[in-house]
Amino acid sequence: MFRPRVIPLLLLKNKGLVKSVKFKDYTYIGDPINAVKIFNDRRADELLLLDIIATKEGRCIDLDFVRQVGDEANMPFAVGGGIRRLDEIRNLIKAGAEKVVINSFAIKEPHFIKTASEEFGSSTIVVSIDIKKKFLGKQQVYAEAGSRPTGLDPVAWAQQMEAFGAGELIVTSIEHDGMMRGYDLKLIRELSAAVRIPVVAAGGAGCLADLKPAIQSAHASAVAAGSLFVYHGPRKAVLVNYPNPEALVTLFS
Repeated sequence: MFRPRVIPLLLLKNKGLVKSVKFKDYTYIGDPINAVKIFNDRRADELLLLDIIATKEGRCIDLDFVRQVGDEANMPFAVGGGIRRLDEIRNLIKAGAEKVVINSFAIKEPHFIKTASEEFGSSTIVVSIDIKKKFLGKQQVYAEAGSRPTGLDPVAWAQQMEAFGAGELIVTSIEHDGMMRGYDLKLIRELSAAVRIPVVAAGGAGCLADLKPAIQSAHASAVAAGSLFVYHGPRKAVLVNYPNPEALVTLFS
């Protein structure tokens, strides 16, 4: 039976695994490679690993770290953080990544997405879109780990990235990030309806039940979550976890 992908989203900062709330208030969780091992053992569908300070530091996600993940992981994984050159993408793929995730540099140089997708294929190029409401309630795209407003309309930007060859979009509500109260279903629904490429919903999942409406009501192609897979219980004890395949089949049936 077909079911959507359920993807742990791991944030990296100073070589550690962290979790954020509304893209700030970062909490150290532990060693990212240890988390990769656990998700590997739990047979996660896929992994997303994003270095949240690489862009601000003017560098790409660490290649040696990606090689370590590639040596450990049996599942497909995507990596992002500071990517701005074709040779960086080439090296990350050689290190084991199936896909690369680009956010801030796509905003700075949109045609880079077209060049990259032509060079490596659309299925390799993922564009991450971080979104927050402006003062009067209108949504806009943010860059640099949610720290810089761009003025870009999320729907128009998603459509432009699709036109330029992105094979997938990761759509994250900054206001829902880490709140564990569910996804921004209205936002996910709007962007899923606006493009034909897969949309991965991110930002806000607090329990397995939150995953289902993102797929069945908001029409995302896949769901990603951070807090859900690193915390346990109301006190948010750190416990890297992932549901068994049977539980996921039951959830989406």
